[in-house]
Amino acid sequence: MKHQSSTLAVPETSAVPRHVAIIMDGNGRWATKRFLPRVAGHAKGVDAVRSIVEACAERGIEFLTLFAFSSENWRRPADEVSVLMRLFMTVLEREVGKMAANGIRLKIVGDMSRFDPKLQEMAAKAEAQTAANSRLTLTVCANYGGRWDVMQAVSKMIKDKPGHADFTEEELAPYLAMAYAPEPDLFIRTGGEQRISNFLLWQLAYSELYFTETFWPDFDAKALDLAIASYQQRERRFGRTSAQVLDQKKAS
Repeated sequence: MKHQSSTLAVPETSAVPRHVAIIMDGNGRWATKRFLPRVAGHAKGVDAVRSIVEACAERGIEFLTLFAFSSENWRRPADEVSVLMRLFMTVLEREVGKMAANGIRLKIVGDMSRFDPKLQEMAAKAEAQTAANSRLTLTVCANYGGRWDVMQAVSKMIKDKPGHADFTEEELAPYLAMAYAPEPDLFIRTGGEQRISNFLLWQLAYSELYFTETFWPDFDAKALDLAIASYQQRERRFGRTSAQVLDQKKAS
């Protein structure tokens, strides 16, 4: 399915965001605050993922994209990275069957080549097992970076079109890692930081940004509703004036 680019045309908008993208920040600080090891925060964060996936499906959100592990997260302590990899495998083992039964389609995007072959195999099987589902598409970004995404797309495009020059956005778009999804309507970052941190740099061009102090393990359906309520107060102009937006609403 071809999706409209917000820099080339004005996408359709609705009261409920069609696509929500989240940086799940604050797991380690949540644990430290409770005198627990950082890994306990990551384990608790999995419960929050389960809750938010369910809440998004119930609210009619079609796409949920979660930043699970960035290309920069390899810089973290080796033992923490190791625990995160094991946790990822455990989640795939335990949750994919439930996703399949509940109409959730799982997509995993990023440079998977650096992961253990066993994890790569599990991720591929999980995607295949849920491929026919359409209630909600859950994308997990693992070893993903926005700049990596653009560069891998450019490389594939040039390889497919040797000798071609003066490429356009429309020509590049199909090669991006999330070409199957519309651009996010709402971007959420938990944990108090106010950065995009190399996440979906191309796709967030006109997304509404929402930052909350709430640590990810405490981010629940009520917190999601607050983010959606904030989104509903925004005027999505996409380069137009407020008067033009109002005129369009009157005409529709």
